[in-house]
Amino acid sequence: MTQPTLDEKYERMQQILRELESIAVAFSAGVDSTFVLKVAIDTLGPKNVVAVTGRSDSLARAEFEEACKLADAVGAEHVVLDTDEFDNPDYTANPADRCYHCKTALYTRLKGFIAERGIKAGVNGNNADDLSDFRPGLQAADEHQVRAPVAEAGLTKDDIRELSKRLGLPTHDKPASPCLASRVPYGEQITPEKLHMIELAEAFLREEMDIRECRVRHHGNLARIEVPPVFIKTLAEPENAARIDRHFRSLGYTYVALDLRGFRSGSMNEVIGK
Repeated sequence: MTQPTLDEKYERMQQILRELESIAVAFSAGVDSTFVLKVAIDTLGPKNVVAVTGRSDSLARAEFEEACKLADAVGAEHVVLDTDEFDNPDYTANPADRCYHCKTALYTRLKGFIAERGIKAGVNGNNADDLSDFRPGLQAADEHQVRAPVAEAGLTKDDIRELSKRLGLPTHDKPASPCLASRVPYGEQITPEKLHMIELAEAFLREEMDIRECRVRHHGNLARIEVPPVFIKTLAEPENAARIDRHFRSLGYTYVALDLRGFRSGSMNEVIGK
């Protein structure tokens, strides 16, 4: 069976959007949701599209500010909804299905907003690759009838990056940036204070060490740094190691470790099933 081409999948996504007529895009400023927002604006027109960003301590301030800038850049109305996942003990206890509870909080607010505004549907940026990954948030989307036009069209992450580049989107090569809670081991309580420590630690690596893709995994009083292997030697140099150690200790960490396996997206999922 012949596989659809990239252009055919793109046309299918546009057709799905036309069938929906008016949408609210769950918008995080990531590669996927930015792509969805841009294509929706181009396909349906700005009057039929709203970018909706959920604001909470789980979202880094820099990501929130970028969401505001990107929504403005593509000409979309931007609405901010404060979410209440921290009021839910099933979220703060940080079980393996934490994302389900977080997305439920977001999609509940989104559903109310859609009903209030008379919008036909809510959509997210889930892509075809997500369907084969461990994604508890997919269940929350199904329960709240949130559509995934990218995944439905069969577009993968690589497809999205290629099309985003064609469309001139600055996010075409942006590293993935999941919510800050993904840096806390399952079973360890999530608090705004912990997430703020993580946010400041990662900002230091990006801004002072010039490393775009990094994670600071929070293990109590220990920070475990994950960076692409090519940067490990650089961070281990005495001067850089001392700067990082000094800054991280000022944030509240007692110990700072450099993971020799390097950056691994979703490395916290490695313990699931063990």
